[in-house]
Amino acid sequence: MYGTPKRSLFNESNPLVMLIALNLILFVILNFIEIAYLLGNSELYEYQTDVLHHFTMPGKFSRFIVEPWTFFTHAFVHNGIWQLIGNMLFLWGFGFIWQDLSGDKHTAPLYLYGSWIGACIWLLALNLIPTFSAEADILVLSGSGAAVMAIAAAATMLAPQYRVFPLISGGIPIWIITLIYVLIDFAGLTGKAFPFHLSHLAGAGVGVVYVLCLNKGWNPGGILHRFYFAVMHLFSPAQRRKKHLKLIKDDIFYNTKGIKPFSKKPNITQKRIDALLDKINQQGIEALTEEEKDFLNKASADES
Repeated sequence: MYGTPKRSLFNESNPLVMLIALNLILFVILNFIEIAYLLGNSELYEYQTDVLHHFTMPGKFSRFIVEPWTFFTHAFVHNGIWQLIGNMLFLWGFGFIWQDLSGDKHTAPLYLYGSWIGACIWLLALNLIPTFSAEADILVLSGSGAAVMAIAAAATMLAPQYRVFPLISGGIPIWIITLIYVLIDFAGLTGKAFPFHLSHLAGAGVGVVYVLCLNKGWNPGGILHRFYFAVMHLFSPAQRRKKHLKLIKDDIFYNTKGIKPFSKKPNITQKRIDALLDKINQQGIEALTEEEKDFLNKASADES
């Protein structure tokens, strides 16, 4: 097992911090708008109708088609302070473990995939199950519950014996906390909030599938990263050309079609080890080359 590099949660390029900050900022902005409505002698339902409902995902298909952007915004909007605090605490706890083990680049894609699949399951359950279809007109989906559940399940599957609260009998395995977290949602399947709890469990399924893909050498988040790059450089042809030329150069000058003319055995230095651990942090363990993996394995064997 490769060593886990130390990292700081409060890092300007930390996607976990950015996700938490986005949730908090939107909550503050929407609450300021709500206060303005109330100070203007408006009723609470007017704020919900005029503002909040344009960010939360509607349960009725006909309204969702008119406001499709809510499919993306609902996962960053919380309708109450306790919902926000609960979700952000779990996101911070599980997200820090997940990001520390898998690297930075998988956090945002997993969050988004979990929220999107959870939203799809919620919408289908609400409209296809007769018991709940009558309430589709009034119910809306908000909060990061499904996204957080995806990260919790992924972190647990990646390192089930990871221990938290070390002062309590040597620490509690993360799988126990996740099991309790999931059981709470299972208990909700028998109540009126069935579609909401079902969406959370769908998020957990996304986390499991994501880790299975990583174990097989696939990168599920690569699609979103490529899309993000394309959008950010949409009006920058020079950047696209630079990337294209780099790919051509790599293919012509460095692609040996799997043939290794020699085996390089570099000297083991702490500087080299730190550089590779930083690479794992930024890009994930699958970004390492075979030579780099062999180097870390050799360094680990020498230390033992």
